[in-house]
Amino acid sequence: MQHQEFEPPEELQDTIKCFWYNSKESGEPESSFEVQPDGYAEIIFYFGSLSSLSNNGSLQPLPSPFMMGLLNQPVVLYTKNRLEIIGIRCFPWTVFDLLGLPSGKDGLRILDHPVAQLQSVLNKSIHAGRVEEALAQVKQYFQTARSQVAIDSMLFKAGVAMRSANGTMPVSQVAAAAHATVRTLERKFKQSSGYAVKDVSGLMRFEQVRNRLWHYPESNLAGLAHELGYADQAHLSREFKRYSGATPGAFARKAKKGRQAVSNDFVAFIQS
Repeated sequence: MQHQEFEPPEELQDTIKCFWYNSKESGEPESSFEVQPDGYAEIIFYFGSLSSLSNNGSLQPLPSPFMMGLLNQPVVLYTKNRLEIIGIRCFPWTVFDLLGLPSGKDGLRILDHPVAQLQSVLNKSIHAGRVEEALAQVKQYFQTARSQVAIDSMLFKAGVAMRSANGTMPVSQVAAAAHATVRTLERKFKQSSGYAVKDVSGLMRFEQVRNRLWHYPESNLAGLAHELGYADQAHLSREFKRYSGATPGAFARKAKKGRQAVSNDFVAFIQS
């Protein structure tokens, strides 16, 4: 698996965390991998085969692009042969304004949006092996989109404070950092992202634990709990299982194995 991340241009840094490219070879049999929750929304363009389970349990091909919003549990996707992905990692309080869509709590959202017109253009560049050209086209599209929307400076300040504190900052302090009342911040935050400040903060904090255990599976859980503002190790374990579906110990063991040989069914879209 090849994974690369790219800083957005300065004028996009208040809306987009990064652009990224991922390629994966999985062979002819269908294989699965998990998308773990985190504190970002992802707009996903893919080239190859990518499916999810429908309500009746059958595999259903996903359109490209689609959006992976904030998740409460991992989502399992299925692929075979070669899969290439270009992702746009957005802050959840800006992604809907950037796309001009109503906010919602859809984990996996099918996009009925003009951005889908990029797919055929990107397809030509990717199939020709010109990944940088494809990324430049995506950046240009979102620079144009960003120039046509007004991002709420209060939400930007709130987001910076939340990210700087890794999701550990109380709502009252987030509101103070954004120079707003708690009521106003909560109302605008829910309008923009579909979620309350506390919900997104919880995902940010989980993301920090998840990334630490992926990179350092031997991390001390009690120390992590103290560092990231959990009441105790038991609180961290409950929250971790709520979002990941696994205990921190089970996740760490899987991560340790994955560090030796990347598993076909492990975490996708993981932060570096």
